[in-house]
Amino acid sequence: MTGWMRETLHRDHAQALRVERLLYDSETDHQRLQVFENATFGRVLTLDGVVQTTEADNFIYHEMLTHVPILAHGAARRVLIVGGGDGGMAREVLKHPGVARLTMVEIDAGVVAFSKEYLPMLSAGAFDDPRLELVIADGAEFMRADGPDYDVIIIDSTDPVGPGDVLFTDSFYGHAKRRLAEGGILVTQNGVPFLQPDELIGTMGAFRALFADPACYLATIPTYAGGPMAFGWGSDGDARATPLDVLEGRFAESGIATDYYTPEVHKAAFALPGYVRRLLA
Repeated sequence: MTGWMRETLHRDHAQALRVERLLYDSETDHQRLQVFENATFGRVLTLDGVVQTTEADNFIYHEMLTHVPILAHGAARRVLIVGGGDGGMAREVLKHPGVARLTMVEIDAGVVAFSKEYLPMLSAGAFDDPRLELVIADGAEFMRADGPDYDVIIIDSTDPVGPGDVLFTDSFYGHAKRRLAEGGILVTQNGVPFLQPDELIGTMGAFRALFADPACYLATIPTYAGGPMAFGWGSDGDARATPLDVLEGRFAESGIATDYYTPEVHKAAFALPGYVRRLLA
């Protein structure tokens, strides 16, 4: 297969990526997985025809959903990822030497298996780290159950269609808050607000009811077309107000090398343009 992959996630907008070579195409119990090569973006993963991540630009998404909450928290020992079967989020979390335990809950074992084979550069050895506990289960059911508390919870969900839909509900967020330790932080992916405003509006409505500090921040990721992507932030602590000099000290001490995240970008990401502010009003 060569030609073009056309993504039609949005009603009035589509994007196309050239398919240089199709590497994988298979239907699992939950979704259709495809991996193909593109000259600009490298290997591209799609689920049901929607781009999930690429070899070239995944670092932006993964760095901003991990380093922002972990460095803002400052003492995160236990981290939970819901989703993230490609391993990219785990890769970034495990760069933090202070993280003693990372639990990753992925609904589809097939995503993990084929990511190890076809997208090994995304996990970069994260699945072999002894600090990682991989749980194959429904994320919503896992969150409802009793279990340990977490300092940071990262919801690395697909868009709210199919099996990812339940991860955008008020009840799911309520259960997630119950699993946060004191001072804990919940972060979520909430789509591109210009084209998917309802995702952010719904999550922020729930966060305002649940958290003392509900907020969102932004990052621009080329293959998530339509403007910057929004990430939800929920906490009852004051970690979002961590001063720049403190973030700089924590970042330097971590020894982590990044391609997008910097402490300055961290602070600036919470400065929202007017149209996003109006969605939150």
